[in-house]
Amino acid sequence: MTARTATIARKTNETDIQIELDVDGSGVWDIATGVGFFDHMLTHIARHGLMDLKVHCAGDLHIDDHHTVEDVGIALGKALDAALGDRRGITRVGNCAVPMDEALVQCCIDISGRGFLVCDLTYPTPKLGDYTTEMTPEFFRAVAANAGWTVHLRQLAGDNTHHIIESAFKAFARAALEAMRVDPRVTGVPSTKGTL
Repeated sequence: MTARTATIARKTNETDIQIELDVDGSGVWDIATGVGFFDHMLTHIARHGLMDLKVHCAGDLHIDDHHTVEDVGIALGKALDAALGDRRGITRVGNCAVPMDEALVQCCIDISGRGFLVCDLTYPTPKLGDYTTEMTPEFFRAVAANAGWTVHLRQLAGDNTHHIIESAFKAFARAALEAMRVDPRVTGVPSTKGTL
């Protein structure tokens, strides 16, 4: 099988981002965005999605974390899109519900070619360290749009903001792992259209 890897460099007046991704890795990470809680969440994508992930971002954090979080989402989405190539042989759809104490979040992913996000999460606390909790859907929207994935995140339980968001990132990672998995029974691209 061809290596499913990607390297993305994205530089704007607001952020300078380098991403290296291997979707068939072992969950190794090297992540530094300057936003501690966000780094913690990205490590969950790597660890629970079994992706080797390097993310380095220098952003305009003197303003706030908005550009850093959203732009990393854009770059990660582009990396996922590039790494999967023509999508031959993939399972395509993934689904996982992850509990963390009182919180439970479900993520359903369709690698559809159509970037779309439905995010039904609550954020009782507006900040976790330097991370603005309402940036969570902005991150996932950027990933979905640039990867061409349909992503649904639904909170089934929870009242602790940290637990809710961490459950969401872990559920995304596990659903992505399932959706990106190569199934030897799948011939060609898993679509009646013949393309994704």
